[in-house]
Amino acid sequence: MLGLRKKLEELEKEDRPIKVCLVGAGMMGKGLVSQLLRVKGMEPSVVVSHKLEDSLKAFQLAGIGREQIVVAKSVEDINIGMEMKRFVVTDDYTLALRANLVDVVVDATGVPETGARIALGAIDNRKHVVMLNVESDVVAGPYLNKLAKKAGVVYTGSAGDEPGAAMELYDFAVASGFKVLALGKGKNNPLDFYVTPDQVEEKAKASGLKPLRLASFIDGTNTMVEMAAMANASGFIPDVRGGHGPTGTVDQLPGIYSLKEEGGILNSYGIVDFAFGVAPGVYAIITTDQPQVHSEMRFLKMGDGPNYVLFRPYHLTSLETPISIAKAAIYGEGSIVPKGDLPVAEVITRAKKDLKAGEHLDGIGEYTVFGSIEEYGRAKEEKLVPIGLINDNARIKMDVKKGDFLTYDMVELDQTTEIFRLRQLQEEMAEDLTK
Repeated sequence: MLGLRKKLEELEKEDRPIKVCLVGAGMMGKGLVSQLLRVKGMEPSVVVSHKLEDSLKAFQLAGIGREQIVVAKSVEDINIGMEMKRFVVTDDYTLALRANLVDVVVDATGVPETGARIALGAIDNRKHVVMLNVESDVVAGPYLNKLAKKAGVVYTGSAGDEPGAAMELYDFAVASGFKVLALGKGKNNPLDFYVTPDQVEEKAKASGLKPLRLASFIDGTNTMVEMAAMANASGFIPDVRGGHGPTGTVDQLPGIYSLKEEGGILNSYGIVDFAFGVAPGVYAIITTDQPQVHSEMRFLKMGDGPNYVLFRPYHLTSLETPISIAKAAIYGEGSIVPKGDLPVAEVITRAKKDLKAGEHLDGIGEYTVFGSIEEYGRAKEEKLVPIGLINDNARIKMDVKKGDFLTYDMVELDQTTEIFRLRQLQEEMAEDLTK
């Protein structure tokens, strides 16, 4: 991090800031704009939202006067505005992705289809892409990462988001010589699989969130998505479908995350999970086969062993995204990247209510479906549908009971989407790899 800080300071002195295009000006996006304006060697050059007023507000909340902002309707408008060192807003992300001076694109939309389009467009235009949109990443991240490598740019998740924060612990532990047994995150909200946006509308407004966004936290889909991202980056798997989700304190985690025969809950090591009682933190359960290291860990008050916990008691979501932007632009490195060409985990789809044949579905955090984590291989074997492929053009083909898992033969998917196309290409790549 010290090296990164110095590099950014050099860019500032040389007046060569990393120019960032942000797509999505919700709560996370607005926070990121304000933060970027405080980072040396970096600037939020372009902000995109389908509501121009949201993009304007993002700058205004950060203290930028209206006279400093250009409203762009063309690529040329964006280029000229950036050359004049003005801040640019537009409602068309396709224009921003083609802008000459943009170095890094950040997707903060949280919509799987939009994320797929943004990532693909950024890669096609030789821009690094930082995904705050984990929902899209867990559907087609391996394929997008492969495309990015071919294009000579970085595809990465964000530091500060829980998967990125967990992988920070993982990298630290492995680089230090420890064996990582489990990775996990605390869950802030109670778990209610069947909650709907209507039921949380008041609470959501008080928190500055969209009701469907809060519902996606409470119904567990967001947690499952984040665990899947951890799995795909580390190679770890969910120990059981949906995860264990135990309750405990930080000090109790090493005992909880031991094998059943050792008094814990696990069937095997090398897993991802979530826990109540330790939010908003992330954790890694580690061990060693060296007696002297165990002795020193006890001396350092890390517990009696043989398992220990590394705990990060915070994650600053979009406010840490500048770290990922800088790593991509300066070092050509990602913060959290799919480990291989194939996913390790999948977020599969469950019915949030009884569904009737012919009924249209919706999406993450809404009224008809929610997500659950499963091993990729098992999900594929059982033909379970990734929740990121479900949208309001998808239709259920047969009656389905509340809580049932949806298979491909139950659902008529919208095959016109970019994320469906990318997923098909990823699956074809998977078939080629297994031949």
